[in-house]
Formats: sequence, C-alpha cells, structure tokens
Amino acid sequence: MELRLGPRRRSPRLLALVGDGADLISTLPEDLLLLVLARLGCAAAAARTGVLSRRWRGLWARLRRVVFNDVALHSLEAALGCIPPPPPAVSLLRIRLPMPRGRVPKKQLVDTNRVNSLLRAAARLDPEEFFLAFPWDLFQAHGLRLLLDLPCFHRATSIEVELDLCCTIRCVPAGGEFSALERLSLCSCTADLDALLSCCPLLRTLRLTDVRFHDDVMSVNSPLLQELIVVHGRFVDHVNIVAPMLTQLTMFFEIFHTHSISILAPMMEKFSWGCYLYGNQATFGVWILRKLSLNTAEGQGQLSSLHVNASPSTNFYGETDNLEQQIVKHMIVDFSVLELHLTTKEHVYGAFVVHLLGINRIHCVMQRLKVNLQRPEENEEGCLPHCRCDSPNWKSQTISLTSLEEVEITGFDGEDHEFDLLKLILRCAPILKRIILKLSQEASESNDRCAKIYNILRVHSSVECSIYLSSGLIHGSQNCTLT
Repeated sequence: MELRLGPRRRSPRLLALVGDGADLISTLPEDLLLLVLARLGCAAAAARTGVLSRRWRGLWARLRRVVFNDVALHSLEAALGCIPPPPPAVSLLRIRLPMPRGRVPKKQLVDTNRVNSLLRAAARLDPEEFFLAFPWDLFQAHGLRLLLDLPCFHRATSIEVELDLCCTIRCVPAGGEFSALERLSLCSCTADLDALLSCCPLLRTLRLTDVRFHDDVMSVNSPLLQELIVVHGRFVDHVNIVAPMLTQLTMFFEIFHTHSISILAPMMEKFSWGCYLYGNQATFGVWILRKLSLNTAEGQGQLSSLHVNASPSTNFYGETDNLEQQIVKHMIVDFSVLELHLTTKEHVYGAFVVHLLGINRIHCVMQRLKVNLQRPEENEEGCLPHCRCDSPNWKSQTISLTSLEEVEITGFDGEDHEFDLLKLILRCAPILKRIILKLSQEASESNDRCAKIYNILRVHSSVECSIYLSSGLIHGSQNCTLT
C-alpha cells in the first residue's frame, strides 16, 4: 500500500459548493442578518457571531427582541450598555440569571446595588415588555437579601419579575409612573402592593405568585383592573380589593391570624377563591376549619359552590365557637352548592353539619348538599368517651332548608348518628327531589344497615333515591326499592 503525504485535492463538486472563498453571508441585507440573529433566541449567542465577520460585530445590539439567558450579572450591565437607547424601540428585554454552580466568585455575587444598577440600565432601553428572573438557589446558597427600587418603564405594557421571598420591591421613584403598563406579574418576592399599584393607572391584569405583602395586608385599589390572580399568597391577614372593572378573580392564600376581607368588584363574573387556615382560627367544638374555597360556575348547567374542609382535633376543644363568623367573611359571591369534606376520625359529625346548615346565608340559598366523608387509618386516635363532638340537641333541631333539592353523601357508614342526620334533612327540606348515598365498604357489607336505609327512604316516596355499594350502583328508583 502506498502512503502519500501532502495537500489534499478537493473534488470539483466540493469546490462548487464552497465557491471561491468569498463571505457570501455578510453580503446579505442587514435586515436579513438581524432576522438570522433573532432566530438564535439569545443575545449572548448572537454577540458571539461577531467572530465570523466584521460585518457581524455589534450587529446583535440592534435586535429589537433582546434575550439574555444564563448570562452572569457582572456581564449584563456592560452588555445592556452596548444597546443604543430608543429610537428604534426595544420590543422585548428578557433577562434570566444563571443557576449557581459551586462557589460563586465575589465579582459575580448578587447584591442590592448591582441589581438596582441593572434595573436602571434596563429602564434606559425603555422596552415594551420586560422580564427579569433570578434562580432561587442563588439566594438560598448565599443568604442574600435584596431591596429593589423598581425604576419606571414608561413604555412597558408588560412587566414580569421572578425573584425570591428575601427580595423586597421597595418603591418606585417619587412621582414616577408606569404610564403604559397593562400587565404586571410578580413571583416570589415581598412587595408594598398599594404603593406599586398607585403608579400603574392603566393596569388590566395583575398576577401575584408566592408573594408576601407589606404588613401582611393585600391591598389592591386599581380603577381599570380586569383580572387579578393570586397564587399562594403568604401570611395574608387582611384582604382589601377595590376594583370596579374587575371581571375575574382567582385567589389562593394562607391565613395565620385573625383576618378581614373586603372586596368591592361589582362587575365580577368569574371567581375562584381558596383559603388555607392555620392554627385554631375557625372552630366549632372539636371541629377545626382547615380550608375553604368558593368557585363560580364554569360551564352551562353548573352551579357556583362553597367548599368546606374540616377535621376534628383530639387535643383541642374550642373555647369559643367562631366558625360561622369566619366562614361568612368568605361568602363574597352567591353560591348554590355546599360541599363538605370531613375527616371524621370516628367522630360524630351531625352536630357540625347542622351548625353549618343553620347559617342563614347558607340554608337560604343552598340547592345541593354534598358531604364527602374521609376516615383515616385505623391506627389513628379516634373519638374518646364523652367527646364534645356529639350532643342530643342537634338531632331535634329544625332548619328551614327551603331551597335544597339534592343531597349526596359519599362514605356513608350507616352509624346511628348518620341516620339521625339523614332524617333531619328529609324532615327539613320540603322540595327535596333526590338523595344519593355512596356507602362505605363496611356499610356495603352489612345487610342490616342497607335494610335500615331502605326503611327510612321508603317513607319519602316523592324523593328519588340512588344507593351505591362500594362496588357500584345497587339501586336507583323513584320508590326506593332495593334490589
């Protein structure tokens, strides 16, 4: 075999492809080159194309959609300084800092002065859309706390900021105004919301995710606001919303202390409300309110609903029964369905349910009642002798359930106190049309309990009854005849 060393000859076909070595890409029109750079999706990557040709150097700074992904903080301000201020206008400025890996050099550490300087450099470009995101690991790893002075972005119609709860958006410049801002999104930070919104006269959409509020007060006063979304609001003691044009409200938050709720939104059409209560804020006997939610109907034929989640505490007996007072605070829209999710722990729940049904703003409007019973594992401590969960008085009460048309109980066990509650509902609901009983496994396997259900329901021949064993439907008829 003969081995030859020397220049390799190129085939005619390859020579035709590479041409005569001229830089054909750089001869393209500038608008087309900018389009190529924009397709890279990152300003840092676009800047690196400057090594290809002098024609490409600095061209990235003329992009109208500027995206910095995983660019270190110490390099960002210098990069923003390369972009000429408008005109022409920057339509989008998006900045996401990189996730820290190992020990971060001192020059790359995030601090208040550096971030505020970066924000001022970003505001100088006056983008129409601005997005800033910090990785939460950066704060946890280095114990950082930031006080951010958000400058005014006069042309911005949309601003999104993702930080960490140790970051506080402190203020905006005195007399400053986000004169074009229509959409504001804050994630994982602490904010003086009232002061911030006073600078946003045209705001239409406000989204707050994992936000802690100044003095634990969520105050929203916005004349043109149409959509308000609060996800995992932290430590909210007081809610005050004044939004005359608001049509959609979605709010899920936590309460640790005594709270007040005030909402003025006469145009509201869609409503989703969820509140997690910690401690013993809302109690009735041994029962403690854990979660409350309120939702407007989502589709045609559906009804708005109030959901109550409660469970008994084996080591707490409420000195003051304040359940009604706490629940009524959340009844800020009308509803037709009351849905109870009760973790019973073998406690008698009839007195608790009757107390809820006795609340005037519930029994006057309730058309459907759903009770979902959940029983924990057998090794958990259950009801003790002489427990306050039961009393003879509730069984003889009369409640005017004049609007109630349907009752559904899931997990019906067939205990005597459960039959007492069923009898009370049948006695107090004159227009009741249907009862659905979904039996627990224990009740499903007991002929005596099934027979007792039949004996009670057959007296009310006008009520349609559907009875389900744990394995499926065993009966559904007008005359309550078991098969």
